[in-house]
Amino acid sequence: MTQKSQVVLEEALKLTAQERAEVAEQLIASLDEAPDPDVEQAWQEEVQRRLQQIERGEVKAIPWEEVQRRLRHGR
Repeated sequence: MTQKSQVVLEEALKLTAQERAEVAEQLIASLDEAPDPDVEQAWQEEVQRRLQQIERGEVKAIPWEEVQRRLRHGR
């Protein structure tokens, strides 16, 4: 860590938890790059494909509660 970033960190740690959270959110957001249009298009197509599979009855959706239960029990 550079001296400059160390100073920023020390000052940030003097803030309230809420203020630190807001600063952290802004810092993380500043790291995001512009979305790749090809990736965005591919995701849109995938979402549409999956929705159509559900609507045609080719796949069955699992309720969120069931997903949570499976995750908790490792299956």
